[in-house]
Amino acid sequence: MKKLPVAVIVIPTFNEAGHTAKMIDYLFKKTFPKITSWRCILLYVDGHSPDGTWKIIQDKQKQYPNLDLLIETKKEGIGAAYVKGFRQAMSKHHADVIIEFDSDFQHPPAALPVMLKAIEDGYDYVLGSRKIKGGSNPKGWGFKRLFFSEVGGFIARFVLFFPTRYFFRVTDPTTGLKATRVKGFVDTMDMDHLYSRSFGYKLEFLYKTIQLGAKIKEIPLQFGLRATGESKIEPQTAKDIFRSVFLLRYTDATTQKFIKFGTIGLFGFVINKVGLDIFAKLLSNLIGVVGVRNTVANALAAEFSIISNFILNNLWTFKNEKLVWGAKLIRKFTTFNLSSVVSGIILPSLVIGLGTEFFGDAYRTHFLILAVFFITVPLNWFIYNLVIWKKKV
Repeated sequence: MKKLPVAVIVIPTFNEAGHTAKMIDYLFKKTFPKITSWRCILLYVDGHSPDGTWKIIQDKQKQYPNLDLLIETKKEGIGAAYVKGFRQAMSKHHADVIIEFDSDFQHPPAALPVMLKAIEDGYDYVLGSRKIKGGSNPKGWGFKRLFFSEVGGFIARFVLFFPTRYFFRVTDPTTGLKATRVKGFVDTMDMDHLYSRSFGYKLEFLYKTIQLGAKIKEIPLQFGLRATGESKIEPQTAKDIFRSVFLLRYTDATTQKFIKFGTIGLFGFVINKVGLDIFAKLLSNLIGVVGVRNTVANALAAEFSIISNFILNNLWTFKNEKLVWGAKLIRKFTTFNLSSVVSGIILPSLVIGLGTEFFGDAYRTHFLILAVFFITVPLNWFIYNLVIWKKKV
């Protein structure tokens, strides 16, 4: 008989005696029997609930062999509970897929076979989304909870993923309904050094799973309204999520590289500004038309800025891809210089020249700022990454 892959559904609980037995019965009697291509194991991680939730689960274990229970000796937050569950799912049950789920029917059991089918179709990370067609928030939510969900979720999504393609592909970053392939993803995650042991873990797992190259799919989630039990949302949840989001993006290698790139760009801007003023003064007696004079002056000043940018970016920003002295460095510098002719000389110089011709020489610095930060910087960032210091695959 063919051995079935294992899907472990991890559910953290605390004081949820009111609906836990009902959820267990529903999953084992109605949902799991429909999932014929997976061996489903239900793993509860209970925070030693004072209302005896864990006792209900223990009693149900006599009825369902594939029901497992992990009782926390110390309640550390929902993120910590999930981590403990993930570890047990991998070590004890050899899970192929781990699903994060709720015990209060806010996550519909009908979503489980849909998520596992997506995994079978080759996806590594399946997310339940309230933001796509067919998904929704509970109608009974008040303004405060709805505002937090919509605005907070968008901010998290923007900070984590803009301007990458994942900004459009991940519509509900704070979702709690997720199915993740273990091999190559959960089993490689550093769960000992998370930024958050509370709700922020959701964003960290999301961000790092995507960084690992997961193939993602969203399915509609009609999020239910909690009938009984205590909400897992804590007073500091918003602060915890935003802290995790900003730390994730700030410490990301690409972000750190961009900060270095920006710092060098600012230094290059100073060189450009000083050079523009010097050359404009030197050319004042040779070229009478202010727009033409500033165009030529900026072209000369920009070349000095380009040379300094190349040297400093090679030594600092892109040190892991650093070019050493030789034919390749000369070839790359030539390419760098030629590409910068458009982004760093022609376009900015035209903006400065035309701007000062129409508005006056007093606005020279204003148009320099406009040209550098809205034309040169974005274009150079893409050129540097895709051409000059492109990583070897």
